[in-house]
Amino acid sequence: MKISTEIASAAKHVGEVRAVELVAAAGFDAYDFSMFAMAPVDWRTNKIVETDHPLAGAGYAAFAKELSHVAKECGLVCNQSHAPFPSDERMLPYLCRAIECTAIAGGDVCVIHPNSSISIEENAEMYRPLVELGKSCGVRIATENMWKWDADKDCAATAACSDHKNFPLQLQAIDDPAFVACLDIGHAEMRGLGTSSVELIRALGARLAALHVHDNDLHRDRHAIPFSMQIDFEPIAEALREVGYTGYITLEAERHLASYTPDTVAAGLAEMAAAARRLAAMVEG
Repeated sequence: MKISTEIASAAKHVGEVRAVELVAAAGFDAYDFSMFAMAPVDWRTNKIVETDHPLAGAGYAAFAKELSHVAKECGLVCNQSHAPFPSDERMLPYLCRAIECTAIAGGDVCVIHPNSSISIEENAEMYRPLVELGKSCGVRIATENMWKWDADKDCAATAACSDHKNFPLQLQAIDDPAFVACLDIGHAEMRGLGTSSVELIRALGARLAALHVHDNDLHRDRHAIPFSMQIDFEPIAEALREVGYTGYITLEAERHLASYTPDTVAAGLAEMAAAARRLAAMVEG
């Protein structure tokens, strides 16, 4: 079983190109092409922020090609990507751009968040043209389990695809093999959602095509390195084995690198690769 990690957290220290090189050197097999810099949002004003990042400008395709070339030179592939969010109307051109960049990089799956402010059918209407675009360039579109926050109860609250009951309903609303599921393990284990990674894995079955793996305190969304907090990964590994999951073990543990520096980020990535290998071995049994 192969392992991967998102590159956004390393790129904050060294840029995407160097991040890909360091991910390869750390022992990963693939990288998750993070595209948040394509359309960053200021969450205080809820507005897209102008940026000079290559993904945000006319040179986005050339940048994706450069990353693909660097990865190939390092023996790395792009297994999946993450489109910018939130997935609302203003973001649609960037979601299309993200799918295009995924294809250029050679990725199989582009993860696009559902919108928790609209219904399952309204989300399906958003996804349908994106799925068709993905099919035209060989990219599957994955939706992901999300969460809201209930400040009064101090816990997570039901959101789009957040549990083992409503996630399959979103998949059924489109019912196309090019529309698949990305399970975020950390989200699934947050208190208040009434679900678990194991329940979601069993409910999703063969539609589960991608993972976002990280750890937390079973309360908040911590995005910590696996095996550092309170999630029990043994039953999760067993459930993945039960449903015959054959995708990558892809980390989204970006907070692990927050305290590192450009000079030490390689060590942090090596720790992440070791954790991913440990989980992969558990899944393999």
